[in-house]
Amino acid sequence: MSDFVFYFVEGWKHIISFDALDHQLFILALAVVYSFADWKKVLILVTAFTIGHSLTLALSVLDIIRINSNLVEVLIPLTIVLTAAWNIFGAKGAKKINTNYFLALFFGLIHGLGFANSIRMMLASDQSIAMGLLGFNIGLEAGQVVMVLLILLFTKLLVGVVKVPRKTYIVSVSVLILIVSLKIVVERIPSLS
Repeated sequence: MSDFVFYFVEGWKHIISFDALDHQLFILALAVVYSFADWKKVLILVTAFTIGHSLTLALSVLDIIRINSNLVEVLIPLTIVLTAAWNIFGAKGAKKINTNYFLALFFGLIHGLGFANSIRMMLASDQSIAMGLLGFNIGLEAGQVVMVLLILLFTKLLVGVVKVPRKTYIVSVSVLILIVSLKIVVERIPSLS
């Protein structure tokens, strides 16, 4: 049980810590287009992301697939850029939930490769890989759920109480996410050479 708790905490920290800006931006980009009334849809959306990253995390940790970690570190913020751009240009203000599920699942696959680089080094050969992966993924999901609820509450405050127009809010937040994510992509590109 101590392995599970250790990896749960690591998963939690991996999404909640200050070092997790790229993952936090991705969750924000996914959730910003929804209202608090949509909380169940958003949790399902984040779970689709978790399924995607859990799959590649397991395959990578088990050494079934390996991708250059520098490439993955560029692809992760690129997924955020694409999600923010979708919020601004692709969805045209509407909640395209089916497309968002696909994006979350597919981009989760890429993010899982990034998580794998962190957790692969932590898993010792004498520990239960299954328990470590389970703990890490549940901790990560718990962190994501907390983030989603905070984002939805903040959205409710700005759109519902302060009366910021919904479209203005979504586009403004998405533009900020896009700018920060592009900066991260540009900073990480030199590591590819």
